[in-house]
Formats: sequence, structure tokens, C-alpha cells
Amino acid sequence: KKSAKKEVLEMLTPRRIEIFKAIVDEYIRTAEPVGSRTLQEQYDLPYSSATIRNDMQVLEEMGYLEKTHTSSGRIPSTMGYKFYCENLLDMAAGIDKRMELAIRNAFDVSSMNIEEAVHQSCEILSEMTNMTAGAIGPDANTQCLEHIKLFPIDMRNAVCVFITNTGHTETKNFHFEDDVPFKDLEACTDILNKRLKGVPLAEVPSRMEDIKPDLSSVVHRHDLLFTAFVRAFVKFASESIYFSGKDRVLYQPEFEDINKLKQLMLMFDDTKVWRGLDSSENAVAVTTTKGAQLTWYNDLAVVRSKFHVNDTESGELMVVGPSRMNYEQVVNLIDYAARLIEKMYNSGGESGNE
Repeated sequence: KKSAKKEVLEMLTPRRIEIFKAIVDEYIRTAEPVGSRTLQEQYDLPYSSATIRNDMQVLEEMGYLEKTHTSSGRIPSTMGYKFYCENLLDMAAGIDKRMELAIRNAFDVSSMNIEEAVHQSCEILSEMTNMTAGAIGPDANTQCLEHIKLFPIDMRNAVCVFITNTGHTETKNFHFEDDVPFKDLEACTDILNKRLKGVPLAEVPSRMEDIKPDLSSVVHRHDLLFTAFVRAFVKFASESIYFSGKDRVLYQPEFEDINKLKQLMLMFDDTKVWRGLDSSENAVAVTTTKGAQLTWYNDLAVVRSKFHVNDTESGELMVVGPSRMNYEQVVNLIDYAARLIEKMYNSGGESGNE
């Protein structure tokens, strides 16, 4: 008895695969359902309309195509996109040279830190793909506080740098409603460094309550400083995700439905959604030969590529858009940007050895 997989492979003849790929490519290009006449005119397929229509019917019955209500044409299904990305992507061509140059130039600014480089790469990816691009940083909940540095700007403003045990840094700007003497800033920082060194970031806000009496006995404006540090730690532990070009989804026909758009905007603000995307029961995922992770979630497609900060930590770049996206371009772009970020982390950590 033949296995179901073998039967599917036998039904996917070279002709049907050729027709299927042409449908996906045309739909990605136009966002319009694809019919047999379009395939004949645009792709010079040497088959009759009847043959093409018959094969489209078979591909629909197999679950790779869907028929829309507004047209006799077909569009790829989620299962079809998965097959397309697993078997038909052509990665040999690599990244477009002009795009490669633009991304590389963004990393040539010597004064730019890694966080700025990640944000810059998201902006470039969003612009090049005309979709939303984002980055997920290393999970702060797995890190411990190593040191705090506070740089006063004036009596009401300061810049605080948090450093973790893994070498990850985060910068927060403090603005106080009233004047805070420099000596209070120094005293507060000294107490926090003594009491919080080695504490997991997720536990820092609750530990701050234990430190409050110490601060009040030494620091005059301890209330302002206490509030500023607690807010900064909470943000540090939770705001490890960044998006650029959220508004670009407004121009995608798939998100003309206002309810879908609202749901997507809520997702952008929820870090847990993006960290737990693969565990969702509605998600369909595949890994490309380049190592990029492609996940389809309802009508959404997410392409991600990891960058390693060190031996134990990693972050992710991602492009978010409709299932109808140019996967070859997106996968090549995001992989190239992730490798540059990874190189920047490594060179930053090894510069002292050169």
C-alpha cells in the first residue's frame, strides 16, 4: 500500500510543479488571483488552457492552491507557500548588489553601537521589502545585572547604562521633575551596584523594594530616583523587541480588513507573541537551507534569522508581512543583515585581542 506522501509526490509531476511555481510567482507580483490565460501569456507555458486548468484543479484538491470567491483564478494556500519555500526557492543568486551595498554601508558608521545597528538594519529591511521589519534582542530574563553606570547631564537629566553578566548593555535616559544633586545620583548608583549585582533582571524590580529604606536614609531625593530606576529595569526586562515600518502593512491589500489590522497592531506590542510564535497551534513553520525560519500564522508570514551575541545568547531579525511576499529576496536580505550584526558583536567582543 502506497504511503500518502508517496502518492502526493507522484501527483506533483514536473508540469504541475512548473504551473504551481508560476502561480505563486505571479500572485506574489500582482496580488491578483491567477488564471490559466495569465499563465499562458506571462510565462509562455507550452500547455493548453484545458491542461493548465485541470492541473490547477488537482493542485487545489491537494491543498496547495485555493480558489477565491471573486475570481475563477487561484491563489497559494499556506500549505502551498510551505511547499514553495521548502522546495522551490532559488537562493543561488544571493542578495541584490545594490541592496548589499546599502546594508553594508549602514554598518560602516564607527560611532554606532550594536543596538543602533540593529535598529538601522530594521529600517533598511523595512524600506527594501516594503514590509514591517523587527528585531528580538537576547531574552533579558536569562541575564543578571552586573553593573550600573550613571552619567549626569544636568540637575534634571541623566543617562544610565545597565550592563549584564553576558556583556549586554542597555541605555536609558532619565528625566526628573525636580532637581537631583549629583551626589545623590552617585550615592544611589553605589547602593544599587552593591545590592543588585548578580540579581536576575526579572527579579530586580521586586528587589528594589528591599533597597528602598537604604536609599531613603542616604539619598535626599530617593523617591525620584527610586521611581526612575524601577521603570528603567521593568523596560529593560520587557522591551527587548523593536519594529520599524509598522505603517507599511496599511498598504498591503491583505490587511484592508480593519479587524485584521487591529489584531496585527496589538501583536506588535506583545513581546510574548513573537517569542512564542513557533509554539502556537495555528502556526506552520519551515526552515530554509540558509537557516532562516519561515512561519505562517493565520494570514501573516514571518521570516526570521538568528544572530548570535555569544555562546549562550542570540537575537533575531524578522520581516513581517502577508503570506504573499517575495521570499527569495526577503530571506537573502535578512540573512545578510543578521550575519553583519553577528560580525559586529564578535568584533566588538574581540577587539581587545587584535
